[in-house]
Amino acid sequence: MYAPERQQEILRLARDSGRVDVVSLAEEFQVTAETIRRDLKALDRAGLVRRVHGGAIPAGRLDFEPDLAERETTAADEKDRIAKAALAELPADGTLIVDAGSTAARLAGSLPVELSLTVVTHSLPIAARLADHPGIQLHLVGGRVRHRTRAAVDAWALRAYAEIRADVLFVAANGFSAEHGLTTPDLAEAAVKRAAMAAARRVVLLADSSKHGQEHFARFGDLSDVDLLITDSGLSPQDAAEIERGGTEVVRA
Repeated sequence: MYAPERQQEILRLARDSGRVDVVSLAEEFQVTAETIRRDLKALDRAGLVRRVHGGAIPAGRLDFEPDLAERETTAADEKDRIAKAALAELPADGTLIVDAGSTAARLAGSLPVELSLTVVTHSLPIAARLADHPGIQLHLVGGRVRHRTRAAVDAWALRAYAEIRADVLFVAANGFSAEHGLTTPDLAEAAVKRAAMAAARRVVLLADSSKHGQEHFARFGDLSDVDLLITDSGLSPQDAAEIERGGTEVVRA
């Protein structure tokens, strides 16, 4: 396959899935990773893709947002390990904020029955999972519900988070990096995440390694605003060390 043909196929894959990564492309096309990087560089120069850590996304797709069902099945094993590791960060008889997100939902589904906590969330799926938990005092933050994420946003949600103080926030992000901080595709959701971060004494980011280096439309904080990042072993030790030099502890589950 000639380089232009391969690059056209790479572009099609990027547009179909929203993201491509160097390792998978090298295996699929039976070429070296360096060859794929040259392909992505050429596509980037042509304005067809935007290079991100480990791969690329289609140009103009900083607002790309997979739906809830797709996120639930993506990186499922990694998200389960992250959720399990996050249990060690639960406060004793304290107050917890749980952000909307598929990994956060896994954490909610893993909370032990004997746990006694106050939990605040603006996520309808997470609230549904916790509604029957015998030891949890559940507070559901209201607002306009985004159909794509089933999360409450806008003024009501912002006011609610301005009125509380929590021990720990488990926050989600669609992308994170030392350079671009914490990002998500939607401005309204970014505002709620920012308000939740301001309401918590400790901020724990739950994000699988595929989100490292990704950049999305709406920025809601710096990586240095996060006390602890819980991710998976797909994040390299070198990248983890770089993040920790910025003041954020890293756990690779």
